[in-house]
Amino acid sequence: GAGPLFHRRYRVRIRDSPYTAEEVMAFVSGAPDRVAPTEFASFQKVSGEDGRMAVGDEFVVRMPGPWDGPVRVVDVQPTSFRLATLDGHLEAGQIEFTASRDGDRLVFGIESWARSGDRLSDLLYDRVRMAKEIQLHMWTSLLERVVRAAGGRITGGIEIETRRVDDGDPG
Repeated sequence: GAGPLFHRRYRVRIRDSPYTAEEVMAFVSGAPDRVAPTEFASFQKVSGEDGRMAVGDEFVVRMPGPWDGPVRVVDVQPTSFRLATLDGHLEAGQIEFTASRDGDRLVFGIESWARSGDRLSDLLYDRVRMAKEIQLHMWTSLLERVVRAAGGRITGGIEIETRRVDDGDPG
């Protein structure tokens, strides 16, 4: 990758959902396109069994323009899954999707550790900020779709945290 490392978190608390964290994650991981904001991105599985997610499965995240992003599933748990970027992705890093319970609330989150995949991507993300804005809208839209799929309502808005991790910062 190129440029600085970024740690990003997007999280939503959902009230009134009749589903468990495991049920919501099974729905999302079984076919990520169910909650993908297709105006920004579409998850197309290129290897692995349809309807379920397993370590080693691969997807291409199709985006408008020349931005397609190949990823591989590197971890799957009942309440989470993690994707690692492959060569040709705009970013170099990993992203994890999680579901959990916090009292009577369902919590769904997205957390990534990544840097730009190359110098052009770094320019578009960190300098021009175009890729940063697209990414922000893509993940907040996905969270809104998860809330609808979970049959609940957002409590407290969508939490967004982005920090640049400078060299030597342990995180």
